[in-house]
Amino acid sequence: MKFRPLHDRILVRRIESDERTKGGIIIPDTAKEKPQEGEVIATGPGARNDEGQIVALDVKVGDRVLFGKWSGTEIRLDGEDLLIMKESDVMGVIEGEAALRQAA
Repeated sequence: MKFRPLHDRILVRRIESDERTKGGIIIPDTAKEKPQEGEVIATGPGARNDEGQIVALDVKVGDRVLFGKWSGTEIRLDGEDLLIMKESDVMGVIEGEAALRQAA
């Protein structure tokens, strides 16, 4: 199914954190916190300014972003849990080597 967010909203897939601590202790699912990091998988065209012109979003598809613990609305699309949120809920974009290291 194709999904396109409207205005300044983005669709984000959470990136699951490691199931072990640095010391090797396995964290059970009940004790895990929801990750606050995700990958942008779709974006809207942007918000309109006072003159009615569309202002493009700063984030793009494929960006790894950090967001607040309670940000966005959880939805289920094609059997996958995703988040829809406004671009203003994004705290920052993880760039360069840091994004590559965390993906590995």
